[in-house]
Amino acid sequence: MTVTLTESPALPERIAGLATLARNLSWSWNHDARALYRSIDPTLWRLTRHNPFALLRRVEPARLAECAADPEFLRQYDALMERAAREASNAGTWYASTYPDLTSSTVAYFCAEFGLHNSVPIYSGGLGILAGDQCKAASDLGAPLVGVGLLYTRGYFDQRLRLDGWQEDADERFDVSLTPLERVLGPGGAPSVIAVPTGGRAVGVGAWRVMVGRVPVYLLDTDLEQNDPADRELSHRLYGGAHDLRMRQEWILGVGGVRVLRALGLQPATWHANEGHAAFMLLERVRELVAQGTPFDEAVRRVRATSIFTTHTPVPAGHDAFSLEQVVACTGPIWEEMRVSRDAVLRLGHHPVRDHGQFHMPVLAMRLSQQVNGVARRHGEESRRMWAGLWPGRDPTRVPIGHVTNGVHLGTWMSHRMTHLLNAHLGPDWPDRVDEPGFWDSALGLENAALWQTHRELKGTLLRAIRDDARRRWADQWKEALHLVGAGTLLEERALTIGFARRFATYKRASLIFRDLDRLQRLLANPWRPVQLVFSGKAHPADEPGKQMLKSVYALTREARFEGRIAFLEDYEMHLAHNLVQGVDLWLNVPRAPLEASGTSGMKAALNGVPQLGTLDGWWAEGYDGRNGWAIPATPDGVDADAADAEQLYRLLEEEVVPLFYDRDARDVPLGWVDKMKHALRVAGRHFTAQRMVRQYVTEYYVPAIKGQLPGDDPPTA
Repeated sequence: MTVTLTESPALPERIAGLATLARNLSWSWNHDARALYRSIDPTLWRLTRHNPFALLRRVEPARLAECAADPEFLRQYDALMERAAREASNAGTWYASTYPDLTSSTVAYFCAEFGLHNSVPIYSGGLGILAGDQCKAASDLGAPLVGVGLLYTRGYFDQRLRLDGWQEDADERFDVSLTPLERVLGPGGAPSVIAVPTGGRAVGVGAWRVMVGRVPVYLLDTDLEQNDPADRELSHRLYGGAHDLRMRQEWILGVGGVRVLRALGLQPATWHANEGHAAFMLLERVRELVAQGTPFDEAVRRVRATSIFTTHTPVPAGHDAFSLEQVVACTGPIWEEMRVSRDAVLRLGHHPVRDHGQFHMPVLAMRLSQQVNGVARRHGEESRRMWAGLWPGRDPTRVPIGHVTNGVHLGTWMSHRMTHLLNAHLGPDWPDRVDEPGFWDSALGLENAALWQTHRELKGTLLRAIRDDARRRWADQWKEALHLVGAGTLLEERALTIGFARRFATYKRASLIFRDLDRLQRLLANPWRPVQLVFSGKAHPADEPGKQMLKSVYALTREARFEGRIAFLEDYEMHLAHNLVQGVDLWLNVPRAPLEASGTSGMKAALNGVPQLGTLDGWWAEGYDGRNGWAIPATPDGVDADAADAEQLYRLLEEEVVPLFYDRDARDVPLGWVDKMKHALRVAGRHFTAQRMVRQYVTEYYVPAIKGQLPGDDPPTA
């Protein structure tokens, strides 16, 4: 099959490769490429939110002609083109050097969302960003990953807040021509379309490809003229619509994804379902094998032996479960193709203890995957406890669920300024040495004043971005001046700035710091040692309690007694996330333990030298070492966790955090705080990068499955 290329803007021939570079998202984590695009027109680069397609479409032709005649621009351009040519193959990568005989053994990676760049808004939060970071790190390492997801033509949703703080959800439309998405074509040059039977009819499924470095990601699309209007909606919105629509989306993802890969001629050696949304991919592969003559039980065994399932949710209510009637209506009669009874197929999603009338997607995934893992050490423990009912009579510690702690992509989340600081201190080749023993200890040797100055510049960038966004919304959207106060226009650079940005779910406790408003006022409005809070995040459209919590937080941004030191930034997405994790002084993460599977925002902040204050849950339970931030200790049984944690939070801020931040030397450098920053960078770089995560998946999961060297199978027995 071939792929249509996004229409390129008219460029001088000498620099025509700028459009080629833009078609592969590897530019987004290449600091030199970003700097080159920025140099064309820094203001337009900012206004287009770092989108090279939009930049090249809008920039003046005369400016492009100047670039094409500028020797320094051409030197940088030629170097980037040479690098792109080298990186077109896996030669010399870690994977190719370590597993030279497995370079053609593809790993299919299925996920309901991918957070690749803000110009492709098909993600809602942590799961999608994690999937995007996994693809980027796999590209860096040369791992032969192929991603499969859905193209949501109306995205997740655009967040708009009314003056009272109530979240309104609007369609998030984007122009495909301003993205690197490329339509997959069939042999005759027409768009490739495969058929997926569901609901008694065949749904046509097209595909788009986006290159993430060396990793192709295929995004499925049902918004085709040939489809019934109800079927076209299946790829409109991420996590939108009724329960039945969500199940049909997952059916398209799983079944359609397998069939698209087959149509492309790909035969993955192992398959990875990232969360239960992708579990129908496993069922489709069982169907394939049975259709080829393999007995059902043997087909299940073979699918299990080549499948990995990663669970991201530590509470049963967070997992997808559908009624048996919905499943039958969507999938039937797949059991006939499998030559078994309907009950035999439904039993694959049956939980022996809870919700007997439901088909559980994680249970389906566990029954059809030999390797199952959580996404942090504590989450692995909670997952073994939560799913022990599938292995009745067994101690939860012996349930065969492991863990691979999440990580974040260094090239994506570490700021340009921090990278330059490390270049100066460690040499420009330092990214090639990050896996050397003891490498990250060198972060402790960074010059104090240089690190602090770098952070001050990043903080200034954040505050300017906040003001620019408020100015734009005042001109285009807002009608009441009070919006400007809540948007952070009164924030000041000298104040200790605490960031909290993530999905607004009640267990994440965005409102914990507001439990004692008088005490908080004394912290924030102290004229000698002021503190300010910056919030951002979306509540799921169907999460009424989450929306109420968001509304209550937003209301406090306008209370005069807090002097404009509380801000809520609308429409949280990747571009805004970069500014936040790079520019705040302290990251706040206070989920109600043990409800946080991992959490990765604090890792991103730490890669920029931003310490965290948080509860010992998710990644922080293994990441906190006493020197890289602050921890709220576990609450004893029988104690009100919210009250106890709030008390500890206030105590830490009053007695440790604020005093340390404002304790300055003669150069106005907070030496104790900077030491925390160094340790935050050291721990995050050593243990919490996506490169470490992908290496672990490769060595402990993918390669053993590819080679058929897994330990003895231990499937659920109930």
